[in-house]
Amino acid sequence: MKIGVIADDLTGANATGVRLTKQGFSAATMVYFDQPPISGPFNAVCIDTDSRYVKENIAQKRVRKVLENFTKWGADVICKRIDSTVRGNIGIEIDTLLAELGEKAIAVVVPSFPDSGRITSGGYLLVNGVPVQATDVGRDPVRPVKQSYVPEIVQKQSKYPVTHIDLDKVLAGENVIEQALREKIALGNRIIVLDVVTNDDIDAIANAMKSIKEYQMIPADSGPLTATYSRVYTRQHKTDKKIIVTVGSVTSNSSMQLHYLMDKTNSKPIYVDPEKLATLDSAWDEEVERVINRAMEEMDKQDILIITTDSPTAKVINLKEVAKELGVSQDYLAKRIADGLGKITRMVIQNSKYEIGGCFSSGGDVTASLCSVGLAEGINLKDEVLSRVAYGQFIGGYFDGIPLVTKGGTAGDKKAIYTSVKYLEAKF
Repeated sequence: MKIGVIADDLTGANATGVRLTKQGFSAATMVYFDQPPISGPFNAVCIDTDSRYVKENIAQKRVRKVLENFTKWGADVICKRIDSTVRGNIGIEIDTLLAELGEKAIAVVVPSFPDSGRITSGGYLLVNGVPVQATDVGRDPVRPVKQSYVPEIVQKQSKYPVTHIDLDKVLAGENVIEQALREKIALGNRIIVLDVVTNDDIDAIANAMKSIKEYQMIPADSGPLTATYSRVYTRQHKTDKKIIVTVGSVTSNSSMQLHYLMDKTNSKPIYVDPEKLATLDSAWDEEVERVINRAMEEMDKQDILIITTDSPTAKVINLKEVAKELGVSQDYLAKRIADGLGKITRMVIQNSKYEIGGCFSSGGDVTASLCSVGLAEGINLKDEVLSRVAYGQFIGGYFDGIPLVTKGGTAGDKKAIYTSVKYLEAKF
C-alpha cells in the first residue's frame, strides 16, 4: 500500500511524514512538487507544493501535477495536508483534488491537532482554547485568518457545498459517524468538516471513513487523521496475516493495556493457567497442549491472537511457597511459566496455516523465552514504537525474519499494546 500526501508547506509535510512513520510506514518528504515520488523503500511520500500563499491558479497547477505523479506512482490513498490554523488555499486545493479524482471523491476536513492544542468544536477552531482568529495567525501579515468557523473558511474558497458534523455525533463513536457521513454524502456534499477534541475522536472518524468503501475518502487535515486513516485503510486491504500477542507480565498496567486492546479490536484472549505452568509434572505439558489446540481453533476467527496468563479469575500464585514445596527456586518456576508461553507461541507459529505478520511480547522474561524456545540468535532492532517499546525482527531459528515488538510490563500508557499491534499491522 502506498500513501501520497499533498502538503502546502515543507514543515507540514515533515510533520505528517513523522506521524506516518509512527504508524509503521516508511515515509519521505519531497521538496520539488514537479518531480515523481522519490525512489527507494518508501510506502508513504509527502510532497511540498509550497502553495500556501500563492495565487489560485498556481496552487491548482501544483496540486494537479503532484496528483498526476502520485497516480503514476500507484498511490492507494491520497491525502491533503492542511494548516492546523486553517491558513492558505485550503478550499481551492481541496476543490482541485475533488475535480481531478471525480464524483466519488469525498474530502473529510479535520484541522484539529489535539497533541498541539488545536481542537474543533461547533465547527470553530480553537488554539489552546482561543479562537484561531484571536491568535497570532489573525494578525498574519500575508493572509490573516479573520474568522474561526471552519466550514465558512473553506466555503469561501470552494465551489462545492461545505457541511459540518458536530461533536455530539463524533463522540457517539464510529457507527454514528459513519451514518452521519453517509447522510451528508447522500445530500450531495463532497466536503465535510468534523469536530474533534481528542485523538480517540480521530480514531473513530478514521474507522468510519474506512467503512465507506464505495467512495474515495480523502483526509484533509493537519496530520493525525491522515496517519490514522492510512493505517486502518492499509490494514483493511492487507492479506490475511495474523498477529500473536503474548503477555506474561501480570501488572495492573499490562492488564489495563490488554483490556484496551480487547475493547478496541474485539479480540478474545486465550487464558493460560499459570498454576499449571508452575509445576514439574505432566500438568505443564497438558496445559501447553490445551492452549495450543485452542489457539489453532481461534486463529480461524481472530486476526489478533492474545495468549496471556493475566486472567481476571486467576489466583495470584505465591511462587515463594510453591517453590519451597517443590524444592526449587522462584526463578526456576518463573522461567517454567515464561517457557510455557514461549513454547505455546512457537508451536502456534509453526503449525499455523496463516502467515504470521508479527509478534508482540510483554515482559522481559517472556521475550527471552520466545528467543530461547524459538532458537533465535537475537533481535534485529529497527525502531522505537514508544518509549521503552522496541520494534525489530527475530534473527534465526523458527521465527527468523518475523517482526516483533517488545515491551516491559510497566512501560507505556493504556494504549501501548494497542499502538504496538497497529504498528505491526502497518508493517504488513
